This record gives sequence, C-alpha cells and structure tokens, in this order.
Amino acid sequence: MSKRRHPALAEKTAVITGAARGLGRLLALRLAEEGARPVLIGLEPDELKATAQDCQGETAVIEADVTDPRALGEAAEQIEQRYGQLDIVVANAGIAAGGPFDQTPAAAFDRVIEVNLLGSIATARAFLPALQRSRGYLLQVASLASLAPAPLMGAYCASKSGVEAFAHCLAPEQAPHGVGVGVAYLSWTDTDMVRGADSDTALRTMRGRLPWPMNRTYAPEPAVERLLSGIARRRGHVYGQPGLRALQSVRG
Repeated sequence: MSKRRHPALAEKTAVITGAARGLGRLLALRLAEEGARPVLIGLEPDELKATAQDCQGETAVIEADVTDPRALGEAAEQIEQRYGQLDIVVANAGIAAGGPFDQTPAAAFDRVIEVNLLGSIATARAFLPALQRSRGYLLQVASLASLAPAPLMGAYCASKSGVEAFAHCLAPEQAPHGVGVGVAYLSWTDTDMVRGADSDTALRTMRGRLPWPMNRTYAPEPAVERLLSGIARRRGHVYGQPGLRALQSVRG
C-alpha cells in the first residue's frame, strides 16, 4: 500500500500509548513523516527512546503506565505546557493472554482487562480536557476480537469489546465539544503480540481453524497507513484491513 500525504497532520501534537513496539511504533514514525509532533507513552524507556530517535523530529518520550491515572494526568499537563495544545490521542497500548478461562490465572486475566480497557478509559479521562480545548481527535484501538469473539481469548475479546462500546458511547458525548472519537479495528497483524499468540499451540490451532481471511496474518505497514488516513480524516470507524468493514453487517 503506497504512502499518501496527509497535510492535515502537519504541526499536530499526537500522543500514542504503547508506542515502543509494533503498530504504535510504526504509527509514530509515520506521524513524524507527516510533520506531526509525536509524544510516545509507554513502559519500555529504551525502546521508546529508540523510536523517538528514528522519528528524527520533535518527538517526546514519557514513561508512564496507562493504568496509572496520576501519571497520565501529569503527562497531559506536561504536553500542553510544552507544545501549547494537544491535537490527537491514540489509545493503542494493549496486552494479551490466551487459554481457557478456567485455567487462566486470575491475575493474568484481570491484567489484560486493566491495561486494554481500563487503560483506554484512563487515557481518555486524562487527555479529553486538552482535546476539548483543541477540538481534537481521540482514536481508541479495538480489534477483530470485538467483532468476532473467539474461544481461548476471553480476556482479550472482553477488553476490546469494551473498548469498542466505550468509544461508541463517548463519541456523541464529545461531539458538542468538537472532539472526534473513533474506534479502530485490526485483524491479526504481524506484531510481537500476534507472534506470541502463535507460539501457543492451542491458540495457533484455534486460529488456523478460523475461516479465511480471519486466519491470515497481515503486514503491519498497510494497517498503519489506514490508521493514519482515519486519523487525518477524523473517522468514527477505522479498519486496519479492508475486509473488516464487511464483518460489521454479519457480526455475531
């Protein structure tokens, strides 16, 4: 997929959570190419700094846990003070744990919900005041898992379904403030998280039995281009892979 230019992103301050690896990292690089000012938030300082260096522009790094409301609130204040305003927030941070529910340790299951769902909610709560002032845009990253829940993925599917529902509730609430709210859907994309899932025999077998194209692994770069286009256009729904749009009509 060729790269399109998005002049609307130039000079915008864009926060990306979970920016140390995978789609978050690639999205930060593309935002920098478009002339935006990425702000990278995550828990891996060395990887975040490496991403910032690769951005080769005005890129900030903030080490913070998305489940820590105080840290996120301080980050929002720091960003506004530094740049004057905050225009875009991408709630991308996420983790996964697989296996049967009754065999998954409670701490591991609950941590997925905490990071993916409560972390997205905490991100919105911390940054919405700044986005209201700038009439900005918030993108909540969901998943194919919110369209088609699968066995052995209870925590991940529940968390991403919650993210989708939260974004849908938030959008009309924030519209009077001039804030756009979108939800992004991604299928199996070649990232560390998906490679980790494929290393589990049961998950790999389950995924292999899914109907095509839901059992495919997709290259991340085209997905990032679609995310970037959705952000530039302030879309309510963004599909990392084009076939996901069709699932909306047959979900369930």
